[in-house]
Amino acid sequence: MSFNGNSANDGWGPSEPVNDASGDGGTWGTGDMSAALDEPQEAKAVPPPLPFEHLDAPKHQWEKPTQYDYSEDNTGDWDGNAQVYLFDGEEGDVGPKFPELEVQIFGNPEDRSKPGEQFDKIAQIEVQQEGMTRITPIKSFDTAGLHPVMYENVRLCGYQTPTPIQRYCIPAIKMGHDVIAIAQTGSGKTAAYLLPILNHLMGKAKKLAAPRPSPVDIQSGEYTLARAEPLVVIVVPTRELAVQIFNEARKFCYRTMLRPCVVYGGGPMRDQINQLGKGCDILIASPGRLIDLMERPNVLTLRRVKYMVIDEADEMLHADWEDEFNKILSGGEQEEGNVKYMLFSATFPAAVRKLAKTHLAESHVRVRVGRIGSTHENIKQDIIWVDHTLKKVALVDLLFSLEPGRTIIFVNNKRVADELDDFLFHKHMPVTSMHADRTQREREDSMRAFRSGKCPIMVTTGVSARGIDVKNIRHVINYDLPSVDHGGITEYTHRIGRTGRIGNKGTAISFYTERDESLAELLTFTLMEMKQEIPDFLQQYVPEDGNVQNLKFDYDSDEIEDEAVGGSGGGGDDGAWGAADDAPGGNAWGAGGDSNTTGGDNAWGSGGDSFGTFGGGASNDAPAAW
Repeated sequence: MSFNGNSANDGWGPSEPVNDASGDGGTWGTGDMSAALDEPQEAKAVPPPLPFEHLDAPKHQWEKPTQYDYSEDNTGDWDGNAQVYLFDGEEGDVGPKFPELEVQIFGNPEDRSKPGEQFDKIAQIEVQQEGMTRITPIKSFDTAGLHPVMYENVRLCGYQTPTPIQRYCIPAIKMGHDVIAIAQTGSGKTAAYLLPILNHLMGKAKKLAAPRPSPVDIQSGEYTLARAEPLVVIVVPTRELAVQIFNEARKFCYRTMLRPCVVYGGGPMRDQINQLGKGCDILIASPGRLIDLMERPNVLTLRRVKYMVIDEADEMLHADWEDEFNKILSGGEQEEGNVKYMLFSATFPAAVRKLAKTHLAESHVRVRVGRIGSTHENIKQDIIWVDHTLKKVALVDLLFSLEPGRTIIFVNNKRVADELDDFLFHKHMPVTSMHADRTQREREDSMRAFRSGKCPIMVTTGVSARGIDVKNIRHVINYDLPSVDHGGITEYTHRIGRTGRIGNKGTAISFYTERDESLAELLTFTLMEMKQEIPDFLQQYVPEDGNVQNLKFDYDSDEIEDEAVGGSGGGGDDGAWGAADDAPGGNAWGAGGDSNTTGGDNAWGSGGDSFGTFGGGASNDAPAAW
């Protein structure tokens, strides 16, 4: 497709400045304004034509936009209160089937997860074992040594073939090893640790679990809250990821007599304490709320913990969290060696290495799946140069040209998220939005509307960049590319990893402006590694020989000093590239700061109240097309 500009001069826009602050209704370029300046300046580079045409209406039919209901009576169930399996009977240590709950937890058979057509590309990703301990990977779930009920749960989930990380982690955890797993986003990390851990505890709930109220007493409402004494603790960085893992745990805990719970900041403390008081064997928690509850010994104790999992470890392990994590990891009061530790991450920075040295056994298994911080070829990446003053117009034209499907639009701050939400809603697009300033109720309702397809377009900040796994996300749009100082290429990789998951195809479209030049080199290398087309304006960053093999990544060593990983100067990006060994100046390809977050009370995390609208509490039953 091509765009026909309406400027008589060069096809890109008028020669006078455009005063349309919103960018709506403007032309695609701003022209040359050097004549208005006191001193002569170099002419601004003319952006290339956009690969989609200007449209006044969508080519295809989207869902109708839904306005969010902010009324006080919006009191639907919290995601953390979702029903879990409760066993009450004398049929041994395995519960009977519950068909109604089975459909509620796993969904209708035709809607359950299936590997995508490109799963073979995921399966062929190179896996490296490091360290002294080596294990033999499994080839299928049939040979994984799973309990019959757990094997049936795997089938109910729709899983057919283990992913590379699952092939190694399932036998490693089953054999009793501590594990460090560094894997690409969308590679099946959650099931890689939930499956073997719950399988090991299968049939042992009565023996290992703490006393709790009986299901009969709970149903009658006549019970006394027990103290939660979980066997497994899973710590995650974000609320949305906590809820997502909780929903996965509900599936694998079906008929096991093990009860999962989730606690996270922003949610109702009373409800969460009440859920813990009914019994908790698997606890999924954000670190802040977990610390809070650990300081209430009548509510929670970690003295029975057998497994401690840190998911997305590189996102949480910053210097200001060191004391809290030491408290979490040593809060079980057990003798050394009684707790098995699992670290799962997409990168392996110094903080994660230090944690591993402190708490993991020397015989731990370390597995790397693909290059650290990389993505995969199932995601088609398009980089489009857009004048920053006209990004809104470009976004609307892009959305109008796309085939309708779940689409995530990433921005760099909360104010822009609110503005885009409001802008697209008034363009009659079915949009929702989410960022850290939303209330937890609003965040859960937004995610529910997005999952169900009621609002298939979600505008969000980096709070949704990690771990979020929603079926059939067709498109990821980087309205703002991440800043080098706030995540850089690592943040970019996590964002686009929301699509093209478990062998499915996806498209990631990024708007590039002159403000993104600091990311250009690493972005070019990422495109080269994944065999993507390099646009003309990035060709200058392609190495002279054009050989991808020379883009050697400087794998992290076992040293724990806070030094740049493949960076130049101080504080390289966690997923930065390393130069070839014979490159002048050492690791000249590295860049940027080491922050992977976008929250906080600064320009990247601040924002006012919600201006936009988004879908309310839709059901989890979505049309198959979404």
